[in-house]
Amino acid sequence: MSLGGGGGGQMQELAAQLEELEEQQGAIEAEIERLQGEKQEINEAVSAIEELESGAEVQVPLGGGAYVQAEIQDIDEITVTLGADYAAEREREGAVDTLESKQDTLDDRIDDLRSSLGELETESEELEQRIEQAQAQQMQQLQQQQQNE
Repeated sequence: MSLGGGGGGQMQELAAQLEELEEQQGAIEAEIERLQGEKQEINEAVSAIEELESGAEVQVPLGGGAYVQAEIQDIDEITVTLGADYAAEREREGAVDTLESKQDTLDDRIDDLRSSLGELETESEELEQRIEQAQAQQMQQLQQQQQNE
């Protein structure tokens, strides 16, 4: 049975649009979570750089859940990734500055993503209202058809 002159097609289109928006929101939320995890790792690195001294014993990850005990020879020689597969050796303060700059960049990216998420949420709410209006219109058309029979 048809629901009033193609209204069902419009409903399907609106539902598909809403589903796409929800998928985009999920992807943005996952990216925000990933970036926040990266920020946490940077926080831990900054804390370690500030607290460790030359001669301190640390566990160095080898990968696959394996670690080796090692002694820090010189805490003032720290290699920091700069991005795009580049790294540079920095003194302690320079390493902290580089890491804090990365955090600032991550904060900016997170702010941009949250702004985009807010826009998508607004768009979703508007689309949900359109769906509700379309459903109400379909119900009204169905009631009119039943009355005319």
